[in-house]
Amino acid sequence: MSEDVFKKIVSHCKEYGFVFQSSEIYDGLSAVYDYGQMGVELKNNIKKYWWDSMVLLHENVVGIDSAIFMHPTIWKASGHVDAFNDPLIDNKDSKKRYRADVLIEDYLAKIDEKINKEVEKAAKRFGDSFDETMYRQTNPRVLENQAKRDEVHARFAKALNDSNLEELRQIIIDCEIVDPISGTRNWTEVRQFNLMFSTEMGSTADGAMKVYLRPETAQGIFVNFLNVQKTGRMKIPFGIAQIGKAFRNEIVARQFIFRMREFEQMEMQFFVRPGEELEWFAKWKETRIKWHKALGFGDNKYRFHDHEKLAHYANAATDVEFEMPFGFKEVEGIHSRTDFDLSSHEKYSGKKIQYFDPELNKSYTPYVIETSIGVDRMFLSVISASYAEEVLEDGETRVVLRLPAALAPIKLGVLPLIKKDGLPEKAREIIDTLKFDFKCQYDEKDSIGKRYRRQDAIGTPYCVTVDHQSLEDNTVTIRYRDTMEQERVAIDKLSAIIADKVSMKNLLKTIG
Repeated sequence: MSEDVFKKIVSHCKEYGFVFQSSEIYDGLSAVYDYGQMGVELKNNIKKYWWDSMVLLHENVVGIDSAIFMHPTIWKASGHVDAFNDPLIDNKDSKKRYRADVLIEDYLAKIDEKINKEVEKAAKRFGDSFDETMYRQTNPRVLENQAKRDEVHARFAKALNDSNLEELRQIIIDCEIVDPISGTRNWTEVRQFNLMFSTEMGSTADGAMKVYLRPETAQGIFVNFLNVQKTGRMKIPFGIAQIGKAFRNEIVARQFIFRMREFEQMEMQFFVRPGEELEWFAKWKETRIKWHKALGFGDNKYRFHDHEKLAHYANAATDVEFEMPFGFKEVEGIHSRTDFDLSSHEKYSGKKIQYFDPELNKSYTPYVIETSIGVDRMFLSVISASYAEEVLEDGETRVVLRLPAALAPIKLGVLPLIKKDGLPEKAREIIDTLKFDFKCQYDEKDSIGKRYRRQDAIGTPYCVTVDHQSLEDNTVTIRYRDTMEQERVAIDKLSAIIADKVSMKNLLKTIG
């Protein structure tokens, strides 16, 4: 999928009420977006799929909803005040600012692309007899590119781990990385930039307190660990789940809703005995990838990417990456955070934050496995994977969103064939019966073909057409979005047919 397709997806999102630029009538606000009438339904369905997969399917996972404003010392304890930085570099000619690490990652991705093209060409040339592993190990051009990549990659990983900003800049100079806009290599020094938004709480006259908009939702879970554990009589291992807004002052915000300044996270922190964390890390990796793959976009669309640079508190970390139109990108992080968070809050708050384990008859600070997924990134991956342009047998094209039925904003379009003869009334009757079970949309404007196209474009999995026969025998034509096939069914069977296909319960059963 190319950048062209990505542009089409972005404009499709606007045209059909999924995503709008925030404050658009005032020329917008960069990297801030609003979800429209279709977008909010899809987003809510994604959140429900995640929430139910956590708190319904696991009796030892419960949810909370913590505040966005938190005591400022929390962000000292979490390390965000001192270490929540991005390495930034400016191009003196274009006056554009970039993340130094992203420039280098893009450079490495180009080398990978070169190698893969070389391999693809050879595969075509040699056909069935092609041995890819052997070719990668022996072809001089592949080996040369691979050696170059490995050398840059090793330097890059070390520079990141050492927070060596001079070396990051040196890699950019040595690799002759150019600014994509000006095409020049006229770079400034690399410097760190803290991503937290700050504001003041209380009146200035009283001496207002500086507070931050939370850059992640996890800390609200950690500081409530004992509250939940005691009031819920929770036994380790157990998890606390939360969905909520987070805020980061992203300087290099790009790629539509992929990186925004105000975004939503779905996070679950799972508390375990020290020593058992890597076993649970492996279990949650498996559980989470199953959740993604159950949507049916194809297993090849996902991969794990283990971290080069572990955060100082982690002893294992991986990302679930999804193939976006602009390459494989992170949608979810799974981290083994050790006891860093709870220990740190214990130290900074002066309160004991430990768990008494009745089986071991001792108290300890639990270790934590985190699963953290961006709602907006998940939304983008669902839209990207569902978007298709098809040429039909009659030469016409249609744009269709093949959304998983359980996530689709509208489950059923109800269309009277014409706007008279009692057909609209019959259609309304059907909606009044079914609206308690799932979201329906009534549409009578334009030809039936155009109405089908509109429903295809917003991802509605089923449409029913009410015609004159419906008045005689209480049947309608049901049309299936993906195959465009139609069949005649009794109106009183509609609810059962559609409920089965669009049921969140049936989707959850595939993973539970």
